[in-house]
Amino acid sequence: MKVAFFGTPSFALPSLAALVRSKHKVVCIVCQPDKPVGRGGKIVHSPVKQFGLTHGIPVLQPERISNELHLLDKYKPDIIVTCAFGQILKQNLLDRYSVINVHASLLPKYRGSSPIQWAVINGEKVTGVTIMQTDVGLDTGDIILQEKIDIGEDETAGELFERLSVLGAEVLLKAIKMTTRTPQDHSQATQFPMLSKEKAQIDFTKTAEEIRNFVRGMNPWPVAWFEHGGEVVRVFKASVGKGDFCLACKNGFVTFDIIQMAGGKVLPAKDYINGRKIRI
Repeated sequence: MKVAFFGTPSFALPSLAALVRSKHKVVCIVCQPDKPVGRGGKIVHSPVKQFGLTHGIPVLQPERISNELHLLDKYKPDIIVTCAFGQILKQNLLDRYSVINVHASLLPKYRGSSPIQWAVINGEKVTGVTIMQTDVGLDTGDIILQEKIDIGEDETAGELFERLSVLGAEVLLKAIKMTTRTPQDHSQATQFPMLSKEKAQIDFTKTAEEIRNFVRGMNPWPVAWFEHGGEVVRVFKASVGKGDFCLACKNGFVTFDIIQMAGGKVLPAKDYINGRKIRI
């Protein structure tokens, strides 16, 4: 089949690469417009765009692809595959093309943004990938295929992100040939808000286990933090109970094992304590 691939960040790369290696033909790539990055405002290509340029695949970057279907029509795709694209598709596009999506959760749980992070934050033991038929709702379309994966006890969102991106590619190649569709049980749907640096502040009214999972889910971005002694402490790893750098929480103590003070390096907390950079 001739495939148009819609995606932008690195999570989409394994799925795109798998399609390129398969018997299918990727006729074009659609990704979000380039944006300035950092203080210098340098324009940086997204991972998916860079892949397209490297492999000689036409790359389209409209502000809203649903408003510029003529750009897509010239490539006459048989199917559209979306993966972490970043735009909601309108009915006019869905009426013209069959669209399937790679989503990093076991739908209907964790619809919307940041499904990987929220699964970790909520202490889930199992998650997975869903290939779904896209409709105008937010991850509400019929399910084509799902595959589960266990979440490691100490696994961070970043580590799980990598595994799910690879799994998504594997499941996609199976699902793209399937014709069976199963409606979601909308009564079981869950959805959580987008993450931000403000939402990454640690809440000490939570239990130690909840804080530990929160830290895992916020790693590598936006990174959990709290204020201590007038300074912001960023936390990359936490554990339950008393340790070198621990604070009281709902059910006892939570220890912050790997931290970063403002302007400092990411190091084990005991190294900061031994260097007298913080006081416990």
